[in-house]
Parts: sequence; structure tokens; C-alpha cells
Amino acid sequence: MGIKMPPIACIPQLPEADLCHILAKASDIWDGLKGKRLFLTGATGFFGSWLLESLTFANQRLDLNASAVVLTRDPGGFRRSLPHLADDPAIVLVAGDVRDFAFPEGAFDLIFHAATTNARETFAGESSLRKYETLAMGTRRVLDFAVQSGARRMLFTSSGVVYGPQPKDLDRIPEDFAGGPVRGYPQRALAEGKRAAEFLCEAIGETSGIAITIARCFSFVGPRLPLDLHYAIGNFIRDALRGGPVVVQGDGTAVRAYLYAADLTIWLWTILFKGSPGGIYNVGSEDALSIAELARFVANCLPNPPEVHIIGRPAPGALPDRYVPSTQKAQKELGIGMWINLECAIRRTVDFFSMTPMQGR
Repeated sequence: MGIKMPPIACIPQLPEADLCHILAKASDIWDGLKGKRLFLTGATGFFGSWLLESLTFANQRLDLNASAVVLTRDPGGFRRSLPHLADDPAIVLVAGDVRDFAFPEGAFDLIFHAATTNARETFAGESSLRKYETLAMGTRRVLDFAVQSGARRMLFTSSGVVYGPQPKDLDRIPEDFAGGPVRGYPQRALAEGKRAAEFLCEAIGETSGIAITIARCFSFVGPRLPLDLHYAIGNFIRDALRGGPVVVQGDGTAVRAYLYAADLTIWLWTILFKGSPGGIYNVGSEDALSIAELARFVANCLPNPPEVHIIGRPAPGALPDRYVPSTQKAQKELGIGMWINLECAIRRTVDFFSMTPMQGR
């Protein structure tokens, strides 16, 4: 029998084991947070909520006395979904749209800019122009604020989509790959918006003296990943928790690689503090597998593995679509890695959603 998935407004706290993992593996950056004031955009999203919760956890365990001002379009919704963060004395919520928000008063040391159109808006078919404007105009607004507030360092979370279609004979795509989105590319608006935002970060970083780093993020799994949107691994976990079958809508040949959210969070904190000014770093896993293999992998992480149904058929002789980064630059320069393998990542994610009424979100 499958597990019921009733909706709920309040999002459970992250597992303490994951937060302790982040605390330990990022141990060399926490001193840099002592007494610092941060500004965060996108803190209600998958990335942002992990960053914010790891910040408050480090604050409590290490007495950092750090504080964060969080920009959100819906403070009331933030309070309903993440009350344990909204009520934390170190967190201040400010209402505003990233494209035209009023600048908070005072000086800030660090900025995390993760705001984009949210995943649910993307899934609902948000217009390409609005998506682009949110990224380009929003990033310019955040950069202007960074200059005014006296920020020393800033991290912008970009995406692997900036490379455009990955050549199917290229195993892992490096940061110096010279491709880009083309007409007809399914994620062109997101890709062009991220590219414009990256250019603004580079241009303003060079003239302002702010050490701005860029994280080009690929594919991830972990607690709080939406299970009912356009993320294949989330859909597979949802299907498995409901008792199956796990349904692959395509032909299953596309190739992806997944980094666990706790490791992702370590990478983002590390890139913020230790990345070279102007540096661009791929963030993700290099351990690639096909979507069909992923579906079976997820199914086998359940005590009673459900069936896997693959709807499409592969075209004879066609090379599979790939979306896999090379992360050698980040690993060598910053000393970060993939500590939690895919099996453990999926099991932790399944355990989280099995024990909370969150699976329908």
C-alpha cells in the first residue's frame, strides 16, 4: 500500500544529521560568518531554504552572532511554510520583488543571490519575458544594493543551462565550454536570463571591488525538493512512495547526475567564502546515469520496490541527451567533493518524505 500524501503548509525542519554534516564539512568557513550581516534572495526556494537553515543551525551551535535579512515576495507565506526560520531572532523578513525592492538600511557583509522565478511558476508556464526580466533586472537591482551596502562578497546561483545543449559526445561539460542556448532550446529564457545576470556580476564586480562568485548548478536531490513538478527524480520518488509504478515519461535514455542537497549547501557556502573573485564554478555530481537507470535506482531504495514503466521508445542509433558537469575546478581549487553518494542521497530523501506529510507538495 502506498503512503498517503496530504498537503500541508508548514515545511518540516531539515534532518539534524544533514545539518551536522554541513557544519562539519564546511568547518573552515564558519569563522568568516562571526558577527556578519547577510542579505539573501530566493530563500524560500530549494537552495535558499537549505542555505538559511544551515545558517541558523551554525549560528546556534557555534554562537556566530550572524544575522540575515531575507527578501521575499510573500512574508506571510514564508511564515506559514517555514515558521521555525521566520521566528528565529537572527532572521528578518522584508517584503519585495527582486526587480524593484526597497533597499534595506545599513551595511551588509555578504550577499546570496538565488532569486529567480520559482519552480512552480515555471511548471505553470510562466512567460519567457517575465522569467528573463526577473533574472536580468533582479540581478542588476541586487548588484546595485550590494554596492550601496558595502558588501565584501556575493554569490550568484546560476545554472548549467547557460551552456545550451550539451554535445552528446561530451561526457562532462567544463566551465570553459563555449556553447550557449540557441533558438528552440527548451530552457532558452532561463539560460539567457542567467547569462545576462552573469555578465552583470562580472562587469560590476570588476568596477566595484566586490568579490562576486558564480555557481553554475546542475541536478540535485534531497529533502524539500518538489515532488510534483518537472524534476524527474522528484517524480520518481513520489511515484515510489505512492506504491508505484515509477513512470518514466520519455524513453529513459537521457543522462543526468545528482548531488545531494547537504553537499550542495557545503559547495555554495564554500564558493561564497573561498571562490576566486569573478570565479565561475560548476556545482553538481559527475556520477552520471540514464533516467531509466535512475528510475530503477529509486524503486530499489524502497523496502518493496515498485515496478518501473518506461513510456517512450529510444530512436535507433541516437545518442542520449546529456546534462552532466565537470566539477574538477571546484574540487581542485576549493577542496570540496561529493561526500554523500546517490544511493544514500535517495534513501535520505525517501526517509524524509516518508516521515512527513510533504509528499504531495
